[in-house]
Amino acid sequence: MPTTRRSPYICHVLVCTNDRQGRRKSCADGNSAQVRAALKKEVGERGWRGKVRVSPSGCLGLCADGPNVLIYPQKIWFPGVSTADVPDIVARMAQIVDTA
Repeated sequence: MPTTRRSPYICHVLVCTNDRQGRRKSCADGNSAQVRAALKKEVGERGWRGKVRVSPSGCLGLCADGPNVLIYPQKIWFPGVSTADVPDIVARMAQIVDTA
């Protein structure tokens, strides 16, 4: 049986960066890599490293609504995001971090 541990992060932000190379809609079509980079920058600037993890993810199965950002374990889904949405996502993350 594998060892289990509690996550070291207050929240884990998953940014779908799946790219289907134009064959079908994917989150990468909406510049999700730039969204991820902007979120990572904010996490660093706010001193949240070690508390909040921003990770790229493969397909989350929500392509029609992408780009998608999910925050876990809080189960918060942001569909159709752009870099313009980063301040709102960070504000929501701040609520989570500040109450942890």
